[in-house]
Amino acid sequence: MSKKDTSPLYELLGYDAFLTIFNEAITESGNGSASAAIALVDIDWFGKFNNTNGTQSGDELIHTLGRCLSDTIGDVGSVFRYGGDAFMILFPDMEKEQAFLNTERTRIQFEKIETIRIGTKDLTIDATISCGIAAFPDDSAKSAEVIRKCSEALYRAKVSGRNKVALSREEKMVTKTTHYTQGQLEGLSRLAKRESMNEAALLREALDDVLRKHNS
Repeated sequence: MSKKDTSPLYELLGYDAFLTIFNEAITESGNGSASAAIALVDIDWFGKFNNTNGTQSGDELIHTLGRCLSDTIGDVGSVFRYGGDAFMILFPDMEKEQAFLNTERTRIQFEKIETIRIGTKDLTIDATISCGIAAFPDDSAKSAEVIRKCSEALYRAKVSGRNKVALSREEKMVTKTTHYTQGQLEGLSRLAKRESMNEAALLREALDDVLRKHNS
């Protein structure tokens, strides 16, 4: 385990390591007969908690979620730091319905935590998490698209009330006319070629990020 791949919080591997391992799991599945589910988890209203209680309390809350995930997921999956207060879980050889049950168990356990230790004092908390679930090959044969659908499921968990786990679902695409600068379109085209993705998928991914940022 290299130092640069290890998160300073709770010493969990980060997103790059997750992506490498997830892609390896997809490659090893061969014809797609094996499944690999993922879950994206983050803390509800974390920004408000951080502003109210301070960054030290926010860091400890992230530590607490990391410990809760590792304890409840155990040997059935691997936990990674996604960034900020978010974590990614990889469930190899598991259908997303089973991954849902395992993630729901974590959600329930985290909700039961009433205090966290800050220095020599206990801070009373009322924290919850929201989670999104997606799986290969049900949702896509490409890791980037599975991750996008997982992020979309997390977003739906947030906007439908938070403190819940949501499964990915079939998406109905709609056409929306808008305007972009020539520079933006050229940059999008270059990025799509470099990442071997279509431009629409990149735009959906960017929009998911914006929605998640402003609804977390």
